[in-house]
Amino acid sequence: MHATHALESLKPDAWAATSLKQRLELLVQVQRNMAQYAEELAEADGTMKDALVEQQVFSVGLNLNSTVGLIGGTIAATVDLYQSILRGKPLTAKQVTAVGDGTYGVEVYPQTRKDAMTAGRQRGYLRVKGEPHQVDPLAGAPGVVAVLGAGNYSASTESIKALFWDNKSVIHKPHPLNAGSDAVWQKVFAPLVEIGALSYCDADQGTELTQLPGLTAIYFTGSAATAQAIMASTDTPVVAECGGNNPCIVVPGDRAWTDKEIAHQAQQYVSLAKINGGAVCGRAQTLVTSRRWPQREQFLDAVRKAFVEDTPAISSYYPGSSVAKEHFAAQYPDAEVLVPENGRQAASDGLFITGAEPDGFAAANEAFCQVIAEIPLDVPADADQFLTQAVAYCNDGLLGSLACMIVIDEDTKKAHQAALDTAINDLRYGAIAVNTIPALLFTNPYLIWGGADRDGEVVSGHGNFGNLLGYANVHKAVLHDQFVSMTHFVYNKKAPFDRLMAANARYTVQPTWLNLTRMVGSATRANMARKDF
Repeated sequence: MHATHALESLKPDAWAATSLKQRLELLVQVQRNMAQYAEELAEADGTMKDALVEQQVFSVGLNLNSTVGLIGGTIAATVDLYQSILRGKPLTAKQVTAVGDGTYGVEVYPQTRKDAMTAGRQRGYLRVKGEPHQVDPLAGAPGVVAVLGAGNYSASTESIKALFWDNKSVIHKPHPLNAGSDAVWQKVFAPLVEIGALSYCDADQGTELTQLPGLTAIYFTGSAATAQAIMASTDTPVVAECGGNNPCIVVPGDRAWTDKEIAHQAQQYVSLAKINGGAVCGRAQTLVTSRRWPQREQFLDAVRKAFVEDTPAISSYYPGSSVAKEHFAAQYPDAEVLVPENGRQAASDGLFITGAEPDGFAAANEAFCQVIAEIPLDVPADADQFLTQAVAYCNDGLLGSLACMIVIDEDTKKAHQAALDTAINDLRYGAIAVNTIPALLFTNPYLIWGGADRDGEVVSGHGNFGNLLGYANVHKAVLHDQFVSMTHFVYNKKAPFDRLMAANARYTVQPTWLNLTRMVGSATRANMARKDF
């Protein structure tokens, strides 16, 4: 469909006036459709990726989780929000703490019993400038948001935000890579299309879409160059997420880490570095270490082992991955090529750069593929001194401001809590993960995802997505976990992990059905029971 026709099919005034109960009924239908078309979504996602690497390697579980799992969790949280409002007890902060300079830490996750089951010890916070206050999700004036979908994932959580949290109608344009899965999503979201809340345009309609008159906003996920071009061509406000070179700050411990702890941290880091073939905006590309940390070499050896032996191969399918890797290899001819599973899987090898200079190519470029760089700072292996200098380096020396990961053991954290708090305050990144992975902030609807404001630069984007509870003036999100946690993302065995991802996708959908049917009636319950996956 042409972008103009997509706009003409919308009824933004009618959508803005749709009641909470009516919206919940629509979400029931969408949930049912997600179950019905789940396998088709996974197949479309996998077919695209397999074709690009010319080998059938992407598993059903991973594909289910990256499509159904992502949207399912976002919709489930939306249902929880709407139900809480209908009950007269809207979801709100569990705790608000002043952190200085007119900024507050607002604890928003976990909220529900369902959240608590998957969160473990995770705790999520928003950083808000000024006294925290929430905006009613139905308070926004009618309008139309144009959503330009990402290429590295096909599940458009941005559309859910615009529709259900911002009260806007949506035109969605898929990235050309995801045109196949987008056709399936159109069947899933058909109830919203039928009432004029949502429409779709063709993948080649990007320029036409962004130039439509009367748009309220443009939501974009992609390259910084494209975001800058869009912003220069229109007066419509643009919210963009564009990636960057995200650091993992490895804080030297007051005590020696055990062999198991080192192996665990290496596996968690590598799991994120490899997932989706490295085409993850929130992957921590650069390890920032202390050159004087006595366990530095032991940790780097554990990273090598984690990549080659302890985690399965994943193919780098995203267009341009091989060229990006070649550019890094040309700059670092001594870099190690890490080959998992004896090279049986196409495009699954990684490039490991150690001892990189702080102001070199590895710091100034994003790989978006399976390249890992380690940049050691010549700083004493003291947590306070290291954190201070690591934060300054990450703020000023690395490309972008999207996400940052901090790894610190519990004993060191307890002894240096003030230094850690200062580091979190001072880091100019939009998403900060302490003892967990930054990508989990992207998948968490209560938190935000977007680059921090660094003097107007658009390297990592502009504005942010997420923020289910509607807090105004949010500028940063922080997710905490334990040093070693059962909920850590560790991709160490292919078949069990695949089953876990498939189960997670199902879990995001099915418990929501049970809650919704109690509210909207037995007739809908009967319809939903017809199909499971």
